[in-house]
Amino acid sequence: MSNLFDTLKNRLSGNARKIVLPEGSDERILTAASKLAADGLVQPVLVGSRSKLEQKAKELAVDLDEVEIIDPTNYDQFDNMVASFVERRKGKATEEDARKILLDENYFGTMLVYMDKADGLVSGAAHSTADTVRPALQIIKTKPGIKKTSGVFVMVRDDEKYVFADCAINIAPDSQDLAEIALASADTAELFDIDPRVAMLSFSTKGSAKSEETEKVSEAVKIAKEQRPDLTLDGEFQFDAAFVPSVAEKKAPTADINGDANVFVFPGLEAGNIGYKIAQRLGNFDAVGPILQGLNKPVNDLSRGCNTDDVYKLAIITAAQSL
Repeated sequence: MSNLFDTLKNRLSGNARKIVLPEGSDERILTAASKLAADGLVQPVLVGSRSKLEQKAKELAVDLDEVEIIDPTNYDQFDNMVASFVERRKGKATEEDARKILLDENYFGTMLVYMDKADGLVSGAAHSTADTVRPALQIIKTKPGIKKTSGVFVMVRDDEKYVFADCAINIAPDSQDLAEIALASADTAELFDIDPRVAMLSFSTKGSAKSEETEKVSEAVKIAKEQRPDLTLDGEFQFDAAFVPSVAEKKAPTADINGDANVFVFPGLEAGNIGYKIAQRLGNFDAVGPILQGLNKPVNDLSRGCNTDDVYKLAIITAAQSL
């Protein structure tokens, strides 16, 4: 695990990125912000009342001297933010609406990112995934050509690193969605120095079973290959055919993946979520994520059961995504 973050830290060295942590009143966020600022890899921005946050930090014996604090109720560019939000929402919010909505820390923090006042955002320690992702989808939106965001986990055990997708967002992706997820996951893999070899998973290997479900995956393979012919990607595969060379030799001897895949795209959220948790709990892999991908600027979601170290690591990942 340390090697994974050493790679990201080396990229950020001398190139600190500004990351918004909107849940400034949470002690895990405060403590992580202090550590991030001390390490000089991320410039944390807390959202909240300065007096209240400084009092909380004092109680926790946490140093916020190098941490930026922005209070939505006392922000000198709030009027500009309101106008920008109304324009971005294209008639879905009045100025009066915007003035109320932007007092919400997640909306306010997301607007800081949208207005280039920060490079990314990490939230979710005290909010649901929906409360974190909704402002990002409404304001930052997905990259051109991408219809949906998706969530991946980087699975780490000693020197092994794999990307599992989508394990967090899309319940029933169609072929186009799966192709988008595959290509975005390949880009995420490269962020972690993984040379992507993408396997599109199913309960069938290269037509060994025929159904609407398997054909959805095989069609996704065609779409992804057309869009990125340079990428090593194939399917549909059962997991063992994608991961075990001896099985691949028997089941898919002419495939582009020969039991050496390192990016695994699951056919739906049920499979993806179950799969990463099995690897985590039975295989003793560390699961880093979920890492959201496909947005114009990085926004990532913490678990409400997270600890300070989780906040620190996800902020590092978010900063690296913004490079």
